[in-house]
Amino acid sequence: MTGPVGVDQARPTQVVILAGGRGERLRPLTDARPKPMIEFHGKPFLQYLLEMVKESGFTRCLLLLGYMPEAIQEFFGDGRRFGIEIEYAVSAPENDTGRRLKLAESRIDPVFLLMYCDNYWPMRFDEMWRQFTASGAPALVTVYRNRDHYSRDNLRVGSDGTVERYDRSRTAEDLSGVDIGFLILKRSVLDRLSDRNESFEAVVYPQLVAQRQLKAYQTDHRYYSVGSLERLTATDEFLARRPAVILDRDGVLNRRPPKAQYVCSWKDWQWLDGARESLRLFKEAGYRTIVVSNQAGIARGNMTLKDLEEIHERMKEEARQAGGAIDAIYYCPHGWDEDCECRKPKPGMLFQAQRDFSLDLSRVFFVGDDERDEQAARAAGCRWAAVSDSTPLIAVARQLLGKPARQEASH
Repeated sequence: MTGPVGVDQARPTQVVILAGGRGERLRPLTDARPKPMIEFHGKPFLQYLLEMVKESGFTRCLLLLGYMPEAIQEFFGDGRRFGIEIEYAVSAPENDTGRRLKLAESRIDPVFLLMYCDNYWPMRFDEMWRQFTASGAPALVTVYRNRDHYSRDNLRVGSDGTVERYDRSRTAEDLSGVDIGFLILKRSVLDRLSDRNESFEAVVYPQLVAQRQLKAYQTDHRYYSVGSLERLTATDEFLARRPAVILDRDGVLNRRPPKAQYVCSWKDWQWLDGARESLRLFKEAGYRTIVVSNQAGIARGNMTLKDLEEIHERMKEEARQAGGAIDAIYYCPHGWDEDCECRKPKPGMLFQAQRDFSLDLSRVFFVGDDERDEQAARAAGCRWAAVSDSTPLIAVARQLLGKPARQEASH
């Protein structure tokens, strides 16, 4: 058994990216260039990955290349202009992932991050690292929970966060989750590979699973891919990075009713000062504006879904009249004790908005007014901004948009 990594283990600074495949599922695009060089908004996909790992604190990258390596080497060079040191290990295009890693083993740090060149996910490395060091396991893989059936499941994670089954064929009936890479590994894991041309996943994962040594960092934030042609449209929309802001409702847009009371009809609604101007500013700046709100009054019988929808229609109409827009509203109609996935502080509504609008939540502010909002923001990986009596939404909006505070006329 492998002993604990230990909380004093130095955080890794090296990322190793597998980028050597032929990209057969992307033909004819990959007839003239390797898969990582597929462009989105003027940048190759690999550049987005490198920018993300740099932002996450990594300083060195080892790219394992095979197919058309010159295209990648000529574009990225030593990495200096991207702010990260890049090295290359080039082997035959027909080599599988395990063979590429084995050939480069002597150049890999004792603990490192392993990624694939075809998946982008807004990595939360600080959390991943804490989980890895606490687990004592030699390997931690990022798993998309796949509750929306975005892809085909290929593993199952137990209640303690241990991967209990891995099925590369994706045919077992009890699977729930997708391996998306972003692995934290001890280099000693590579000892499980032979010198044959073999798949890292096919050889190493089953061994680790059998010994309960593969842990999972689970996420509901969708990943985006250049693995196949049908994924490219969604990836293009995601990497467009159209700005967005997510707002709580009561206490942010309208006056919050007393505890255990609800806005049950439009006559109960009171806009907060500056709220409609804030919506206008966000629209003028090109932002999508999304509202998320707990509405337990439905479950408690204080109001109906029809009542709530009528309130929201009036809210959206008055926002339009003020020059703003509310692009979507998500609400949780459940009671306090129903243990749903959508009621804040759980982040379910934020992840639903992420999927519907192809958001990168690591770049989106969630603006709220209480502890549950902040907890939901943290759980979803959003940036957080708080409103209060002294800091209303209009002040937050001006700060986020870089606009100066409006000068009131003197009397």
